[in-house]
Amino acid sequence: MLTLLTVLIVWGGVSLVTLLSGSGDGSGDALSPTPAAAPAPRVTALPVPALTPPPVADAVADTPPAPAAVEGSCAGPARPPAPVAFGVAAPPPAPAAVEGICAEPAVSAALEAGDDAAAIAAAGGAAVFREAVARGAALCIDLSDPARLWAVVNKQRPYSVPDHVPASLVSAGSMQGGNQVILREDAAAALQAMADAARAAGAEFGVQSGYRSFGMQQSIHDAQVARLGAAEAELVSARPGYSEHQSGLAADVVSCVDGCGTLDGLAGSAADRWIRTHAWEYGWIVRYEDGYAPVTGYAYEPWHLRYLGHDLARAYHDGGFHSLEEFFELPPAPAYPG
Repeated sequence: MLTLLTVLIVWGGVSLVTLLSGSGDGSGDALSPTPAAAPAPRVTALPVPALTPPPVADAVADTPPAPAAVEGSCAGPARPPAPVAFGVAAPPPAPAAVEGICAEPAVSAALEAGDDAAAIAAAGGAAVFREAVARGAALCIDLSDPARLWAVVNKQRPYSVPDHVPASLVSAGSMQGGNQVILREDAAAALQAMADAARAAGAEFGVQSGYRSFGMQQSIHDAQVARLGAAEAELVSARPGYSEHQSGLAADVVSCVDGCGTLDGLAGSAADRWIRTHAWEYGWIVRYEDGYAPVTGYAYEPWHLRYLGHDLARAYHDGGFHSLEEFFELPPAPAYPG
């Protein structure tokens, strides 16, 4: 009996020593598991060193896997604390849905009433309105609605209703050509005021084209394709259903300083210089500026004016923008889909 007891005591001592010290090849390191590798830090402006735990005594090149918990024990092997990469920002939380200006009752009421100017004012002004739309905090503002002053029509944004006809079409005014052109009522009034001011400044202009129906635009585009070829025509003439003229908010003007000329004769004239300087004061902008064809899809057209209303036109001018695509931070539209 004494001999058996002695053997058990010796065996138990050896086993305990083995568990505490390890077998030397890493396979028996039951109480000192190797901590998991630190995750790679995110790339920042300056390199951030990865923090690693101190080496485990008697560890070898081949790191052994963490052993499973011993059957019958109350707790598994101890886990080392996760290493912290200092200087690395945590990922931002997923953005919540933003109502922005649309949460304002006055904005909703103005939209319901069809009063674009009041909606812009209720949003906090044109600059605030523009920023809210651009950053997605104005989900109630539809840039595809051709009845709105802020509508954007380009080669990637056709009319949702191809044969759209604006309401309240009237004569463009008493300027040269005005009795042969129709525009939306608000645009016509603003164009007349601008024409009167230009004439008083010795920079008289007339209007050659305003609202065009889908069918009229089809005829014009077909004629340009026949005259210039498809590729060249696409730079100067919109396909039907993609023309700003169909909104009733666009006008083509000519210089009438020494008799009315052609569209091509406007560039460099006194009327051209006056328009580029003052059009925004009357709610109009030059829509297709020189050098912006990769954004707008059209060659320079100093004669093609677009009515935005006084507030948006001022924000457009004051912000130094050159296209509606930039103004509302929309993708460039150099070509049609496909």
